[in-house]
Amino acid sequence: MFSGIILAYLPATHHIQTRWQQAKKKIVNKLKTGEFYGTHYQTLAFENIVITDTEYTHSKVDWHHHENPYFTYLLQGKLFESNKKESYYLEPGSLLFHNWQEAHFNIKPPEFTRGFHIEMNENWLSNFDIQTTDFEGSINLKNPLIKNIMNKLFIESKVNDQYSNLSIETFLLEIFSTIKETKERSSKKPNWIKKLQELLFEEQIDYSLKNLSSILGIHPVHLSREFNKHFGTSLGNYIRIIKVNQAFNLIALNQLSMTEVCYKCGFYDQSHFIKNFKQVYRTTPSKFLKKISIC
Repeated sequence: MFSGIILAYLPATHHIQTRWQQAKKKIVNKLKTGEFYGTHYQTLAFENIVITDTEYTHSKVDWHHHENPYFTYLLQGKLFESNKKESYYLEPGSLLFHNWQEAHFNIKPPEFTRGFHIEMNENWLSNFDIQTTDFEGSINLKNPLIKNIMNKLFIESKVNDQYSNLSIETFLLEIFSTIKETKERSSKKPNWIKKLQELLFEEQIDYSLKNLSSILGIHPVHLSREFNKHFGTSLGNYIRIIKVNQAFNLIALNQLSMTEVCYKCGFYDQSHFIKNFKQVYRTTPSKFLKKISIC
């Protein structure tokens, strides 16, 4: 459905490369710090970091780039984005990192669409010895652990007190570190890892070691021992993070009741749902909804 809507607005895929060649011949619009095509519901400006919570209002945005590296986290709605190498159909929960001067264009279906952005200037990267050459181009970040950190950063931006700058910087450093670790691990992972990643996102499945190892054709002890090495956390915590991340995104959409969110994400009951959500995000689902709602 999403791709069908977008294709009504989008030139044929084989024309994207041609459009990129044409864009190079003219001046590609450069957006300054904190500038996005839409209405900002919130802007936080720290010394070297700018955060914006934005409703996208343009059905189409032509080729452009930003003067700072930044993350885009789609909270509501849908978006198509394309650069010179890749194209993305973005839905709520999609997270991208763009290095500076990475030109791209966007197309938005006619529905409410909300994005969260974090920009870091050159001074911030330099202060923490982060090399942008380690994060070239655009990266579609799918690791649940990275999204979990981004969710915590988003919540912290809504707290916005005298300690928020410190907390946000800490979360950003965790994100960059996890991106780098994930990249290093991906070059060494065995064949069963990709299949397991797909299994863990299926809604109706028995997550027991016995069942997963049987499907993968490996011993349960081997799966248990190797999981942390390839995923950066235990199997149980990884599954928990997937579920609370899903709940986070559904609550942000604000289209379902808490009871519906609870059972859609596979929790046994409301008590179990609230306990797990609070354990990860230090707040209850209801308080989270109030905190992020647009007035």
